[in-house]
Amino acid sequence: MQQLKIGMLLFPDVTILDFTGPYELFIRAACFEVIIIGESIAPLKAEGGLMLQPNLALADCPQLDIIFVPGGRGINALLTNDTVLSFLRRQAVQAKYITSVCTGSLVLAAAGLLHGYKATTHWRSLELLQMFGVDTAEARVVRDRNRITGGGVTAGIDFGLVLTALIGGEEMAKIIQLQLEYNPAPPFRAGSPHTAGIPVLQSAREMTRHMLETRKKIIRDILQDQVLPSGKPS
Repeated sequence: MQQLKIGMLLFPDVTILDFTGPYELFIRAACFEVIIIGESIAPLKAEGGLMLQPNLALADCPQLDIIFVPGGRGINALLTNDTVLSFLRRQAVQAKYITSVCTGSLVLAAAGLLHGYKATTHWRSLELLQMFGVDTAEARVVRDRNRITGGGVTAGIDFGLVLTALIGGEEMAKIIQLQLEYNPAPPFRAGSPHTAGIPVLQSAREMTRHMLETRKKIIRDILQDQVLPSGKPS
């Protein structure tokens, strides 16, 4: 079976499950060659302090078949990181699939790679993705042609199964799902803003308010910089 090169981006303050959920699937699928990429190969800290290390720097990365961007607090810096955004744009020209989980879709949008596509992200960040002019859907996984985006954090496992089935076939995806015993039965119905209940939802919104406002400002600045004084896009 031909393997597709999938480049999984690491960056400081990545949400670890955004990354490791799909990673656990991809390393078990014969259809993927997994490449862990970063701005450099220096160790970096994920959210919470867990140390991670890319095995290939962006400058040394070959042409990828699949681009994957996870989310996390660290995307704030990526939204204006010319090195990362330029890398994504270059790779996207020949990549077969351009993908993300959670707020990784905001990075794709900042690179201009979701223009004209439908996509999803973490429920708290849907309005941020819409600021880029992206047509959003509140779903675990959204596929629009060769763009495949996953919702928040745990949706990365669903995303990984969808991508594995697409490339390696449904049977392969099902076997890996069974190996991982991915059979969700959460103890609470609090995993969606539609089922969590008002007190829980209000608390979650308040806890993430600063993050949301900070990212709104970053995105407003990005969009403002993309417009010339004449009002025409740069």
